[in-house]
Amino acid sequence: MDKIEEGLLNEISDLDKLKQGAYNIRKNGQGVERRITPNIDIITKKDKSGIDIMVKENTQFEFVHIPVILTESGLKDIVYNDFYIGKNANVIIVAGCGIHNDHDQTSEHNGIHRFFLEEGAKVKYIEKHYGEGSGTGKRILNPVTEVHLKNGASLEMETIQIKGVDSTIRETKATLEQNTNFVVSEKIMTHGKQFAKTIFEVTLKGENASTHVTSRSVATESSTQEFISKIYGNTKCFAHVECDAIIKDKACVKAIPEITANNVEANLIHEAAIGKIAGEQLIKLMTLGLSEKEAEEEIINGFLR
Repeated sequence: MDKIEEGLLNEISDLDKLKQGAYNIRKNGQGVERRITPNIDIITKKDKSGIDIMVKENTQFEFVHIPVILTESGLKDIVYNDFYIGKNANVIIVAGCGIHNDHDQTSEHNGIHRFFLEEGAKVKYIEKHYGEGSGTGKRILNPVTEVHLKNGASLEMETIQIKGVDSTIRETKATLEQNTNFVVSEKIMTHGKQFAKTIFEVTLKGENASTHVTSRSVATESSTQEFISKIYGNTKCFAHVECDAIIKDKACVKAIPEITANNVEANLIHEAAIGKIAGEQLIKLMTLGLSEKEAEEEIINGFLR
């Protein structure tokens, strides 16, 4: 790979850790490198673009990396990846997409990921998105994530939009059986005329299912963000959704909560806070010798950390 491709990989998936465990690297719509392990198999789909990742039961603390990079302007890439996690397995999955676009055509990647966790399985899923390049062509990323958790399973999902993405619509749907836990941490920053929309839909189907969704975002200049959450509590369950955003300049942030309790023992909470950087925070940092711009950057970085 050349320096641009290596740089993209390093932004979305630490190169030092990339080839630890199983991995599949996709470049410009094609799989280019793969490694499997005795406990983790990666199989190319026959009916459409994508892969099946098969994790054996009782697999412990192994890594799966599935990064995607695009360097061809004008390419529209779509991939379907399914993860089958065996009973009592515990793995870390690192995904994400980096786009480099130096030309005037739109480059787009749509990744549809489905997770099927058997009883007692645990997954930490990390997804990073990044865009760069000097061209006027847009960089578009539209990830879709479906989560299915069986009894006692848990999935922790960490999604980060680093920078450089002109438009994104992020859809996450989850169905939780009994004694399951789904935790989401989302971080997004937009600037210029960028647009980001996030849609969470979680159905707590089984008794004692729980979810905690946290979204932290910063919108600057003329960018626009939307956060939509739909939580359905169908039995004794717990859900807590938090949406916190910092807004600057002429940016716009919209938060739309929807919580539905279909059972008297469903405990559902939604909190949203949108506002500018507090003046006292700026003053405190400026008294330490930082300029106003440096103080703002420090606050924003700390907010998204």
